[in-house]
Amino acid sequence: MAVHERDEEKESPSLRTCFEYLDQTSRSFSSVIKELHPELLVPVALFYLILRGLDTIEDDMTIPLEKKDPLLRGFYKITEQEGWTFDGNGPDEKDRGLLVHFNAVIEEFLKVKPVYREIIKDITQKMGNGMADYANNAEHNANGVNTIKDYDLYCHYVAGLVGNGLTRLFVESGLANVALLDRPSLQESMGLFLQKTNIIRDIKEDFDDKRRFWPKEIWSKYVTNFEDLFKPEHLDAALNCSSEMVLNSLTHADECLFYLAGIKEQSVFNFAAIPQSMAIATLEKVFRNPQILKKNVKITKGSACAIMTESTQNLKLVCEVFRRFTRKIHKRNTPRDPNFLKISIACGKVSTIAFGALSSHLKTSRRSNNSSNRYSLLRTRKPLYWKRRTNPHPKRQRKSKKMHR
Repeated sequence: MAVHERDEEKESPSLRTCFEYLDQTSRSFSSVIKELHPELLVPVALFYLILRGLDTIEDDMTIPLEKKDPLLRGFYKITEQEGWTFDGNGPDEKDRGLLVHFNAVIEEFLKVKPVYREIIKDITQKMGNGMADYANNAEHNANGVNTIKDYDLYCHYVAGLVGNGLTRLFVESGLANVALLDRPSLQESMGLFLQKTNIIRDIKEDFDDKRRFWPKEIWSKYVTNFEDLFKPEHLDAALNCSSEMVLNSLTHADECLFYLAGIKEQSVFNFAAIPQSMAIATLEKVFRNPQILKKNVKITKGSACAIMTESTQNLKLVCEVFRRFTRKIHKRNTPRDPNFLKISIACGKVSTIAFGALSSHLKTSRRSNNSSNRYSLLRTRKPLYWKRRTNPHPKRQRKSKKMHR
């Protein structure tokens, strides 16, 4: 049963249009957005549609750069221009209808609380400028991403900024712990973990579209030319390359769990947790899987439904999801892979932190129902789980602490 349900009878025609486009443009986020707390339902739905509109312009290679650049950089201003629409997308651009009827989004956006509007406009401006910079980068357009630093920056613009904007909305609404604002790396990881996992999964689709997001700094260790990754004679090298990409994504997984500990309200927790659980499951699915070089690999609908159910309960079950899939990655890891040791360490770290988060969650739940206690892990730069991991006898550790008092 939904945590919150929309009251469609009270919605204006323009708002109903917005939700129709939400359903059309987002298969994965639409359902969880529509179950959000009433305070955030419309702001988050419009935030998604505004960024989807921005992305539809950026993604359309039929729009000339001299027209695309000012549109991207000025899109945050467009969000408050009543009646604005855009029919300049190519006929094959799948989300062009959203921009053709973008006046409905603007009409509803102008009704949103000013503080929410400012947050959304700020992220839209930053993302639009980042997209415009990449669109003007001839080397990026011709050769794709070069360095891991460039890769992280690209993912920051298209996903990390979203994590920042959503966090500010969550905190401003009073539905998330204010301590999250002091942990920008957690906000960033929530976006980068999703984006990097999708980039690994979509390698064949992006290659067919002549787009390269895997950084040359990684793939050049394994093959001479990027297209060699898809040749049967280079399969072993391609799988080793893909495992390093998985390793790069996996470095964000632990911070996602820390972030989720700062959510106060169930519908917001569901909204944040479900995509992260799907991402760790997808990461396990693509790990050393040769099929990603042939087609887009996805988890089954049955598995997706089971993961969604687990991820809409509490932090305990989400931690168990992360532990389960990292253990599967670890089990399939092979000593023949040059990344074997690093992947083993990364999987162990996520699994240990997930177990620590679970233990801390249960301990604080027994001690107190006070949310300030429950989310205390966000107040320290180095969460206590990392210390606990080094001592196999936690009871002895507690005794020794008493002796020093």
